[in-house]
Amino acid sequence: MSFQMDGILIGTFKIYYYGILIMLGALAATWLASREARRYGQESEFAWDLLPWALIGGIVGARLWHILFPPASMVEQGITTLFYLTHPLDALNLRKGGLGIPGAVIGGLIAAAIYCRSRKVPLAPWADAIAPGLALAQAIGRWGNFFNQEVYGAPTNLPWRLFIDPAHRLPGFESVAYYHPLFFYEFLWNLMNMGLLLWLSRKLSGWLKPWDLFLIYAGVYGVGRFGLEFLRLDPAPLGTVNVNQMIMLGVAVFSGIVLFLRHRLSVSKL
Repeated sequence: MSFQMDGILIGTFKIYYYGILIMLGALAATWLASREARRYGQESEFAWDLLPWALIGGIVGARLWHILFPPASMVEQGITTLFYLTHPLDALNLRKGGLGIPGAVIGGLIAAAIYCRSRKVPLAPWADAIAPGLALAQAIGRWGNFFNQEVYGAPTNLPWRLFIDPAHRLPGFESVAYYHPLFFYEFLWNLMNMGLLLWLSRKLSGWLKPWDLFLIYAGVYGVGRFGLEFLRLDPAPLGTVNVNQMIMLGVAVFSGIVLFLRHRLSVSKL
């Protein structure tokens, strides 16, 4: 057994730190959701029953998102959506990387909705209870990008710059050694999001409606991701558009409008 930069090698089999961190994030999110569930009148143990369903749905959704919107560096190598559709084994090979966070959230939410419906449990309180845990899971999972030396930003000479090995540098940046630690910026943003959600759930418990906390989570994450995408060197292109950035902008705007309208309407009825 040997320890390498991106994982643990046992014979010829490697356990990637990225996978370990995804599992740790899922467990941490479930633990936090089980504690928050009591605030919404739900049984804590249900969170652990929900975990395998949400995890499978999240992984499937994350992979589908990557297949639909691969990053520019992979598109330049010919690894496009069409490539995955004509090479199904490559589409299923998670060990080569390629997971999209927006897809993970969507897939996990769909799986949670199906499971809650089968158990005749309302989804809304669980969406709100899970929201802070989602932000925590994303914060933990981003450290997998550090070990894989991916999700870094534009070149920089700032004191907190991140060194990237030549083998992991993008085409055109082979001679550039230091970059913005974009994964770390998102790690901090997700931790802030989690703290904000926990604070709001306690301070504004009488004002918040079902689904509000999840909408706030989505809106805050969308704002942060939209801004950070300006630093990203390897976006997911759709023509000349950074599709992840535009979708995150749409999520942020949609969440804000829905929150505004539902509370404005409720105030106007007073």
